[in-house]
Amino acid sequence: MILYRKTAILRSRRLPAPEPPWWSATLVSPYSGRRGASVSIDYFDMRASWSDRLEVAVADRAAIEKVGAPALIDASEFAEVVFRRGEELLRVNPGATYLTSSYGAVPSEVPEGTIIAISAWPMDFARLEPLVKAASPHRWGLVVPVMFPATTDLGSLAQLATVAAVNRASFFAAIAVEMDPTAKQAAAQALSLDEDSYATLFHADLEPIHTATERHIAALAHEHNMSDVVAVPNADEKSNWNASALLTLTASRMIAMENDIETATSIARSARAVAELNKPLVRVAEAASLSIVEALDEVSVDILTEWLDTGTSWFVERVNQEWRLRRDAGV
Repeated sequence: MILYRKTAILRSRRLPAPEPPWWSATLVSPYSGRRGASVSIDYFDMRASWSDRLEVAVADRAAIEKVGAPALIDASEFAEVVFRRGEELLRVNPGATYLTSSYGAVPSEVPEGTIIAISAWPMDFARLEPLVKAASPHRWGLVVPVMFPATTDLGSLAQLATVAAVNRASFFAAIAVEMDPTAKQAAAQALSLDEDSYATLFHADLEPIHTATERHIAALAHEHNMSDVVAVPNADEKSNWNASALLTLTASRMIAMENDIETATSIARSARAVAELNKPLVRVAEAASLSIVEALDEVSVDILTEWLDTGTSWFVERVNQEWRLRRDAGV
């Protein structure tokens, strides 16, 4: 059962530095976090849970306001179909990333610069395909919440990648989700797991399975000529925020692969420093070398200098190539 109640405030969170998977400075939603059935994902906390009774707060129209950019508008689940508060919020914040899901809705009007991210949860192709077609005229992408075993089946992932590619998605990306015990129990009952899968779900370390699945999704995206990360709004800008996102992504992938942890940690620290820098990197680079910024390590200086000059970095591309690894490679 889902009960809806009105509230005078928006749910929001301001981030001092870009974080995966959304890369946004402001996360905002006209709805409370848990609002789907049966397993609900809170896309602010990236945590899945279950309840047989949900009370969903819905922001009053008077609460709709402009928020700090770049912004993510979380309008996922059925509440958006009924109330359309996410669409109203998008009108006030054009150019935001608009998040919907299998039980959600694509805005009837999409402002220029908007990025539509569709979460493939629940993994219901009959519900997903109309959403995908509605999003296809716009800049959009498909995201897969990685949760064993509900979204880790290789056949289903391949089918999702094909649906995304055929409908001209610009990205196909994994998003890491933590499942609490209630979500695991609901998944076990819904999927009628065998003994081995049940034991894996409740007693094994799921991080290696989830990481391997994230890398597999990245490989599928690359094979279908799609980006393997959620797009950053105004990604072509050489802003400090985008530079920090580039370093953060690189560091997080190196750490997940246990690849040169010391260097990855240094890059992560540099990413935070760039986000907090009070001068634009472009001006620093024009006036001198980025090496004068004491908080940046040498690898980050090289990455950012090349990125400012060419829009890419050989070091980042090498890490991304290593990251893209199919789980069935060599089978």
